[in-house]
Amino acid sequence: MKFKLPAFLENIESPVEGEVALRKYAANPLAFSGDALDLFAQPVVGNAGSSAICANVANSSAAIVVGIDEVGRGPLAGPVVACAAVLKSPDALLTLNDSKKLSRPKREAMFDAVKEACACYAIASASVEEIDEMNILEADFLAMRRALQALGFPGLNESAPEIPIEVKGSLNDASNAVILNGAPRNEGSSDGSYNILIAVDGNLKIDKMPQDIQMPIVKGDGRIASISAASILAKVFRDRYMDKLEELYPGYGFDKHAGYGTKAHLDAIRRQGFTPAHRKSFHPKGL
Repeated sequence: MKFKLPAFLENIESPVEGEVALRKYAANPLAFSGDALDLFAQPVVGNAGSSAICANVANSSAAIVVGIDEVGRGPLAGPVVACAAVLKSPDALLTLNDSKKLSRPKREAMFDAVKEACACYAIASASVEEIDEMNILEADFLAMRRALQALGFPGLNESAPEIPIEVKGSLNDASNAVILNGAPRNEGSSDGSYNILIAVDGNLKIDKMPQDIQMPIVKGDGRIASISAASILAKVFRDRYMDKLEELYPGYGFDKHAGYGTKAHLDAIRRQGFTPAHRKSFHPKGL
C-alpha cells in the first residue's frame, strides 16, 4: 500500500521544521486532526536490556523519531545500503538536506558532523546476491530492518549482512540523549517509557515490522532532518564501498558512477564483461 504525504507536513519549509513537527506529532498524535490517529496503536518503548512494548501514546509526552533512508536501489552493481538515525535535537545540524542535492565533496565534508549530531545511528546493507534472490524492494527492506535491529529495535532477528554494520549507540541510549520538547528525554516522562516513530523516506512502510509505528514520508530526505541525516550517512558509506570495488575491479569506474548505468559504465561492461559485484537481475538489454 502506497501512502500520501501527511497533511501536517505539506507546507514544511526545512528539514529542521519538519523534524520539529514530526516529534510533536509522535508525542501527541491526537493533537493533530485528520492524520491517521491510530498510527500509534502499539507504541514501542525502551528498557535497558529488554525489548518491551508498552503503554498508550496519548498518555506520554516523550517520543523518538527514527529517520530511515536507503541508497542504491537503481544501480547495476553493488549493495543497497540503509541507515536509521536519531538526532540529538531537530536543529543538531542546520545544514542537513537530501543527500542527492549535495555534491560528493559536500557529503564527505559533512559525514563526521552528521554522525556527531546523531544520538544513535546504524548503517546496514543487503548484498548483490540478496538483491538477485529476493528483488530490490525486499532487499531494501532487509537492509532497513538490519539497521533498526542494530539499534536495538525489538522483535527483529535478521542475519548479519555481508558488509559489517556501522553503528553508534542504541535506541535505549538515545532515549537519554534526545531533546524532547526542549528538555532531555529523562525529564520528559515519569515512567521511563518513550514512543518510537519510524519515519521512512518514500511512500511505503517497511515489510515484516509493526506497521502502526511507521510513517512513510514522500521526499522525506528533504523534509525531515533525521531522514536527511540517514540519507547522507547511507550515501557516503555506499560511495566509499564502491571506491573499494573500483580497486578490486579496476576500469569500471565504480568510484565515479557508484554502479549506476551510465554510458561509461555500460561501455566498460561491453569491454570487460560483468563482475561478481554486478546484479544479475539488473542486466540491461543488449549487454
